[in-house]
Formats: sequence, C-alpha cells, structure tokens
Amino acid sequence: MKLERPDPRIGAIATDVDVRNLSESDWSTLYRAWLDGIVLVVRGQTLTMEEFLAYSRRFGRLKPHRVRKTRHPDYPELTLMGVGTRKPDGQVDPAIYNRGSGWHTDSPWDTEICKGTQLYGIAIPSRGGDTLFASMYEAYDSLPESLKKRIEGLQAEHAYGGRARKGFDLLEPEDQRRPPAVHPVVRTHEETGRKSLYANPTHILRIQGLGDAESEKLIAELTGHMVATPAQYRHQWQVGDIVIWDNRCALHSATGGYPIEEQRIHWRVTIMQDAAEARHAA
Repeated sequence: MKLERPDPRIGAIATDVDVRNLSESDWSTLYRAWLDGIVLVVRGQTLTMEEFLAYSRRFGRLKPHRVRKTRHPDYPELTLMGVGTRKPDGQVDPAIYNRGSGWHTDSPWDTEICKGTQLYGIAIPSRGGDTLFASMYEAYDSLPESLKKRIEGLQAEHAYGGRARKGFDLLEPEDQRRPPAVHPVVRTHEETGRKSLYANPTHILRIQGLGDAESEKLIAELTGHMVATPAQYRHQWQVGDIVIWDNRCALHSATGGYPIEEQRIHWRVTIMQDAAEARHAA
C-alpha cells in the first residue's frame, strides 16, 4: 500500500491496496490516515454492494439517510447518488442534479453525530463533478482570539436545508416536521482532541441566544472564515474511488458542472458516532 499526502493539512490518497483484503496493520494505517487527513481516498477498487457496505462498517455504524427516496430498495443503508437526474417528462431535476452543492457538513440536522460519509464512484462524467473539502480545524485555528472567545459555548440549531430549505422537498412529510438538532458552534473532536468550527452554512437555522439579525451576521462572519481557509482539497473523481471524509471537522461541496447527458453515480453511506465510542475516544 502506498499513501500520499497532497497537503499536510488535508487529504490522504491510498493506492495499491484492496479494501476487501486488508491486514490489521493496513487497516490501522488507513484509519489513522483518515483522522490525520480528514479526507481519505482509496483508488482502484472493484466492489459489490455487499463488499462496499462491509468495508464501510469497519469505520462505524451505518444509518439510512433521511432522504428515503434515494435509498437502495434492498440495502436501505446505501444511498444511490445521481440516480433520477431527469424527471419523467425529460426535464432535469435540479434537486438531484445539484444535490451536495454548497458548502456543508452532512447530517447536522440529526441529533446523533455523523462521524463520516463515504462515497464509491460507479459512473464518472468526462468533465466536472469534482468535490471540494475544507478543514474546519484550520478555519477555527485562524480565527481572531476575540472571535474565538465570542463563540465559545454557543449552540446552533440545524435542520435539513437550513434557512433556504434547500432540498427540503426530497424529504417525506413526517421528516419535514422533525424539530431542529442542536450542536455546539465549536466542537472538540472525540478522537483527535482538536477544536473545529461546526456552523454548517447550508443547514444552520440560527445561533441560540442571539437575536435574528445578530445570528445572521455571526453566521455570515463564520461562513466567510470557513470557506476561505486555504486548507482545502479538490477531488477529481475516477471510477473505483472510495472517498470518506470526517464530518466532525470538515466542510465539503459538490462542484456540479458536468454534462447532463452523462452519468455521475455514487454509492453513499452515512457512518454514525456511537455515544459509547465517543466516550471511549475522549
């Protein structure tokens, strides 16, 4: 197995390895590379759905995504990304085509902590369709001390689609009615001990304890720091890539821009952090 770090702050790329036959040493190396790199890419895999799910479970407990209509009918823990881009009338469905665009972290609208998201590239377009990642460790570390003190202890409410209700129509009615989830604006990673910003630009509703105008102003200020951090990695997909990122300390965004007549299909899983695991790590 070979490991490459394109940037010491974010990103790790593994080649010459088959995730179906990992030694304990190689597994430990991959997991450590993920924690250190925030984003781990494993190239050149040829997996069945069962094999992809088995490898994903090594990272933690899988949870079916809240968007039910894109779950695989036989494997509900697996989401089919990019399927159904066109409506029955032939028109592009922007909710599917643009899904994942805009800087965000996954599942802050869940009361549980989403440990990671993992995608497996099945069909990749000839151009476009990259994914961007940004380190929220670096975003927090670069804040002025006065701003760090100001946000310490603040809590934020999150809901699917946030204030703009982006992608809200993908949810079933009962899921649309779920109350917001509340998480700290500054969180300490259970496994690395590092602090990061956790103020999701896409799914955040408000910062508790502040008036609407003040909350909006602070969200905009924090978003500016989060998306401007130079600690970023741009992934150009290849068929057979497995990419996992740490939702506890990263933002990501799909870039879009790929030809609508070409397919961009991924298998996706959501990996949760169990309470017992978090306590053990801490």
